[in-house]
Amino acid sequence: MKLDILAIAAHPDDIELSCSGTLALHQQKGYKIGIVDLTAGELGSRGTPQTRKTEAEEASRILKIDVRENLGFRDGFFQNDETHQKTLIQIIRKYQPDIVLANAPTDRHPDHGRAALLVRDACFYSGLVKIETEFEGKLQAAWRPKKVFNYIQDQDIEPDFIIDISETFHIKMDSIKAFTTQFYSDSKDGPMTYISSQGFLDTLEFRNRVLGKRIGVKYGEGFITPQHEVGLRDFSAIIMPSKV
Repeated sequence: MKLDILAIAAHPDDIELSCSGTLALHQQKGYKIGIVDLTAGELGSRGTPQTRKTEAEEASRILKIDVRENLGFRDGFFQNDETHQKTLIQIIRKYQPDIVLANAPTDRHPDHGRAALLVRDACFYSGLVKIETEFEGKLQAAWRPKKVFNYIQDQDIEPDFIIDISETFHIKMDSIKAFTTQFYSDSKDGPMTYISSQGFLDTLEFRNRVLGKRIGVKYGEGFITPQHEVGLRDFSAIIMPSKV
């Protein structure tokens, strides 16, 4: 399956917190959307790899995405090295996305910045024909995404552009709340953490409101790009023009 947008994250729930409104928006426009989680988030203080897997499946159902995979890298200890790059190159070539969304380049959690570099490098190397990978016993064709954007996570980073998610913000919040072990709920799934209070979700909504205000809408999600493209209504112009 060729995807239009592939969102890659260090942990299950990174996508939901940061860019799920944008994914839901483009899903409604008819684009093919996928998520790849690098780890199972096994070092998280709350929940287990199995509960997070179940929660990710529910979030995917809410977002109506086409595919979600988990690469099983070691939470906290994956590296931007040849082994991890080649695994990710195989995934990029498998789905041939036009746009890749990656973790924030700097953030509170060290996995996020490391994942951003891993994704950046893998997307570039995926376009080199002399790097060979196979899938289901067949040699894969080289593929380089047209654009790689970073979503904004915990730390405030000045966005290069903002996507209007006013129509899909409620879907975003529902997908986040699917991770009941991680975020505010009545269940007792572990110690209170930085992200498990109601205040964390309130802050998240406030940020999306502030970003939306900057472009004259109710809710927005911000992204970073070396190309400094500002004021994109959505990703239609970058993906396949024939679909617009």
